[in-house]
Amino acid sequence: MEQRKHWWNGKWGRIARKDVYLRTSGDQWYVEQRAGGADGVSHFFEYDSEEAALNTVRALLVGTDEWRELSVRP
Repeated sequence: MEQRKHWWNGKWGRIARKDVYLRTSGDQWYVEQRAGGADGVSHFFEYDSEEAALNTVRALLVGTDEWRELSVRP
């Protein structure tokens, strides 16, 4: 599985931190919504197209948090 993008809400700490990841494997696209940092709770979404996955990402990034995209290293 290849990670394509990563967004972070800019907050530190187990309670406040949120992350959203966009990943791909073959023809499938995956979105992970994680709350609580590395040991937090995740929700996963699976799609057949990048556009469908990005629609979910855009919906997850709505709100008062100041989301920032983090660079992904190859």
